[in-house]
Amino acid sequence: MKYSKNSVGSHLIPIASILLGLFSIPASAADRSGKEVVDTVCAACHISGKDGAPKLGDQSAWSQRASKGLDKLTKNAIEGVRNMPAHGGQAALTDLEMSRAVGYMVSGGKAADTNKAYSSPKTRSGEQVVKERCQECHADGKQGAPKFGDMEAWKPRLRNGVDPLVKSAIGGHNGMPARGGLANLSDAEMKSAVEYMVGLTGGAKK
Repeated sequence: MKYSKNSVGSHLIPIASILLGLFSIPASAADRSGKEVVDTVCAACHISGKDGAPKLGDQSAWSQRASKGLDKLTKNAIEGVRNMPAHGGQAALTDLEMSRAVGYMVSGGKAADTNKAYSSPKTRSGEQVVKERCQECHADGKQGAPKFGDMEAWKPRLRNGVDPLVKSAIGGHNGMPARGGLANLSDAEMKSAVEYMVGLTGGAKK
């Protein structure tokens, strides 16, 4: 879901109203709520305003940033901006969880959690991500990683389709760190990378 520059107002009440109206579905059990993410991750910088981070409750500061659109704000949080590391320094956070955290902070805790990421930027193709990062382990099967083109190794992993593989790659699994150790990869880019590797085995994309 995209938000234009004019889709979020410059005051707290319009922001909260928009978010509450659009995202009234309760948070799913699979992903953490915006409040949980803020309390456990974002608060470390946003309570004190460390390194210039907008403080929790400072609606003037948040409204200014939100005026450019929640998609832009979330994109920055996912990729990292200025002193803020990608995914808030927690690579295992999904882009949906990042979106919920942004919505929570922008609305002053008044918005319900969205069930669709505001933004999941895709600037790199699956092939680019694989060459940049994944091939380090998957080319030769390092630490048990399934090799490119090895259908016997990929087949059991594809039993439930591609989506569980993507989720596992995002959160980290066995010897593989979250997002392959490249925190600024978005969920969309991770999915493209997994689909590219699956394609090398002749497996179907889902």
